[in-house]
Amino acid sequence: MLNKSLLGEKYVISDMQEAPALGVGMVGYGFIGKVHTFAHRSLPLFYDPLPARTRLVGVCTATEASGQKARQQAGYEFATTDYRELVDRDDIHLIHCCTPNDAHHALLKDALRAGKHIYCDKPLTRTLAEAEEIAALARQTKAVHRMTFNYRFVPATLRAKELVEEGFLGTVYQFRAAYLHAGYVDPNRPISWRLQMDRSGGGALMDLGVHIFDLMRHLLGEFAAVNAQLETFITRRPDPRTGGTSPVDVDDVAIVQTRTAGGAVGTIEATRLATGTQDELRFEIHGSRGAIGFNLMEPNWLTVYDNTVPEAPLGGERGPQHIECVTRYPKPYALGATKNTIGWPQFHVHCLQDFVASVASGNPGGPSFEDGLAAQRFVDACQRSAASNAWVDLPAATGE
Repeated sequence: MLNKSLLGEKYVISDMQEAPALGVGMVGYGFIGKVHTFAHRSLPLFYDPLPARTRLVGVCTATEASGQKARQQAGYEFATTDYRELVDRDDIHLIHCCTPNDAHHALLKDALRAGKHIYCDKPLTRTLAEAEEIAALARQTKAVHRMTFNYRFVPATLRAKELVEEGFLGTVYQFRAAYLHAGYVDPNRPISWRLQMDRSGGGALMDLGVHIFDLMRHLLGEFAAVNAQLETFITRRPDPRTGGTSPVDVDDVAIVQTRTAGGAVGTIEATRLATGTQDELRFEIHGSRGAIGFNLMEPNWLTVYDNTVPEAPLGGERGPQHIECVTRYPKPYALGATKNTIGWPQFHVHCLQDFVASVASGNPGGPSFEDGLAAQRFVDACQRSAASNAWVDLPAATGE
């Protein structure tokens, strides 16, 4: 049943009459804005029944030309260069934040005050102070506020979460987790907002580290402390605006020792200089009863090791096992055979479906802005640790 206090009976989907759709306002139509748009257009094909229909009402872009292109490509009803035109409209219920990091704070604050449901791509904001303010505002509203932590929605990581909750690992002793890219290996790649602290709030740690941190926190619980090493190897890059070069003041590589509140120790690594990698998010978790491993470059499998299987001559039946997760999403996933190989955009589609279902049911669920705040606290603690060359305690984001 839909939350009528937020949506009203007109959004109920029935066999008798097609319900009006939830209006979507997309702020940003670069790479990730197009991915979010693709997810909306895919929902009716991937899920049956839909928790609610969505309608691409408005898109906000940096230029009028890109706005008109968004209308032509995706079918938005109108385009604007001022996000407030989306926030102020009564027929827009869902606001997507797909902008550079330094534009998140103002947009989220205005959308929260307007009572909109919000779907925010990582990170929550540019700084911890901004994130604390946004999270506090979100706690005062009844709308659904969701982070796009799409790696929680891989069939293999969904299965990993089930196994952890079932006690498959036993007592967790240690883990290693990494998100490796090679996109900035070329020193001639031009400067961009992602390489400037005043716009991004951080480098590889902010760009990639928040994803792997959120996934490990999702699986293992709260983190207690960090000891971080942040390195910038390519300190200047070409700047097309000046014809010269500009300084890079964010990390290229982040390597973090961690302790969880549950007592496990581990490492989290984020880099954009991992030559030979593409999009390699991976983890291994070792416990008293078993182990779990995953690599995004082989997303169809979850590797598990059951330490309770008795040893025997020639090995018996003990050893690593691949669980064939492929596209075995639960209902209402309804595209067809679940034996097909999984693809990266599907993680976003399923993540969005979960958000729309939360809006429709009135059950906020997660990953919420509190989870975004936890990731922001992780980044801030790592930056302070690297500056002081010391361990830094990490407070939990518990919605206080």
